[in-house]
Amino acid sequence: MTGQQNQTDPVCYLGIDGGGSKTQAILVDTQGLEIGRGQAGSSNYAAVGLTKAVEHITNAVTQARAQIADTYIVSKAWIGLAGIDTPQGHTEMLPHLQALAREVLLTNDAELGLSALPQAVGVVLIAGTGSIGLGRDQHGQIQRAGGWGHILGDEGSGYALGQRALQAAVRFADGRGPATSLLKQILSHWQLTEPYELITKVYPGEEKAMIARLSICVIQAASEGDAIASTILKQAANELAMTVCAVVRKLNFAAQKLPLALSGGLLIHEHIYRELVLAQLHQQFKALEVTLVNEPALSAAKAAIHLDNLATWKRA
Repeated sequence: MTGQQNQTDPVCYLGIDGGGSKTQAILVDTQGLEIGRGQAGSSNYAAVGLTKAVEHITNAVTQARAQIADTYIVSKAWIGLAGIDTPQGHTEMLPHLQALAREVLLTNDAELGLSALPQAVGVVLIAGTGSIGLGRDQHGQIQRAGGWGHILGDEGSGYALGQRALQAAVRFADGRGPATSLLKQILSHWQLTEPYELITKVYPGEEKAMIARLSICVIQAASEGDAIASTILKQAANELAMTVCAVVRKLNFAAQKLPLALSGGLLIHEHIYRELVLAQLHQQFKALEVTLVNEPALSAAKAAIHLDNLATWKRA
């Protein structure tokens, strides 16, 4: 897709955010202005496999390129994919993507959040369906905390909130736990009438995203004064704050000032939850420089302009 470049051929930069539900590709010009975008299905290498992941990435890039002149040359691309967590995964995937640009940086999708920070130094905290914290110091060293998946971890994530809400709801239904409006909220959200219907709703091929969407019930109930929902929300926010602190300790960042990028649907779109997390962090750090990363692919494309040598990036 890079073609043969002439002296007059315009140059652009590519950012790709490949997650568990969709793949987004965004092209920017040399000024960092968006000139094309595309979207396709999941490119989670670990979930959909190599062939399907490459297909979806290619489709998203093709859509983006269709919006610009054929003469454009993609100089650099930063591609972040869910499931690229091991050297083996990186080695298997990279050869299939190198034709997308003259220089390609392939990382885990969590690392895209770092692209929004100056010199890509600081910590990114992501909370959507899952959760992870990841940081990079001035020497290029990367450390992470969380990201263990919904069985081992994902504390503070949408899934964790949804699971805690379900547990509180059925405890109330049984008479084993205190009263909470979460039961009514969840039944209404799923258009159910009786608590026992939760069993058939949850267990046939349990979907993480479906459970994670119950996080809105927790936030709504907490905002209406439900004590159980408020406790769930505060404990989850504390878990995310501890995730950030764990990354900071691993990288020996100065405690006075912390560049922090926030990403993922929960932290971007749920103001109440975001403020709870930040309140916890303000107790640990004298100053936070907070950046909201709504579109990691766009941040990555802009960052690619200024990364002199993508090959020097140290993967997590």
